[in-house]
Amino acid sequence: MSESLSPREVFRKLLEGITAGRFAELAELYAEDAVVETVFAPVGPRRFEGRAVLEERFAEVSGSSPVELTSKDVLIRETDDPEVIVAEWNYQVHHRVTGRNFEAANIQVLRVRDGLIVSSRDFHDHLALAVAGGALPQLVAALDAE
Repeated sequence: MSESLSPREVFRKLLEGITAGRFAELAELYAEDAVVETVFAPVGPRRFEGRAVLEERFAEVSGSSPVELTSKDVLIRETDDPEVIVAEWNYQVHHRVTGRNFEAANIQVLRVRDGLIVSSRDFHDHLALAVAGGALPQLVAALDAE
C-alpha cells in the first residue's frame, strides 16, 4: 500500500497541472465529495460540489483559457491541523488575446485527506483577469443582471 501525498505535495501537483494547462487531470486530485468555493468570483457559481462537477468545470476551462499562467513567489503555510495548508502565490499572466502581461494574486486554503482535496477555499484576483481580457463591461453587465 503506497503512502498518500501530503497536503503540500497535493497543492504542488495542482499548481503544476494548472500552469501546464493539464486541466483534464486536475479532477483526479479531488475527493468524490470535494467542495470548492471561489470566494471572490464576481459572477456565476461560487461553490462547486463533487469531483464530477469539478471535472466538468475543468473541461470548460481546458480548451478555452485565453491565459498562460506561470506561478511565482509560492509560499505554503502549514497549520495546526495537519490536513490544512494555506498557499499564497502570484501568477505571472500572459493574456493571449489582448497581449497583456500582469500579475494576479492568489490564496487557497486546502484540506487534504488521504491524498485528495476534500475542500478548498480559493481567493483569486478575478477582477485582474477580467480587466486584462477586456471583459470588464460584460462583467459589470452580469453583475447588474443579478
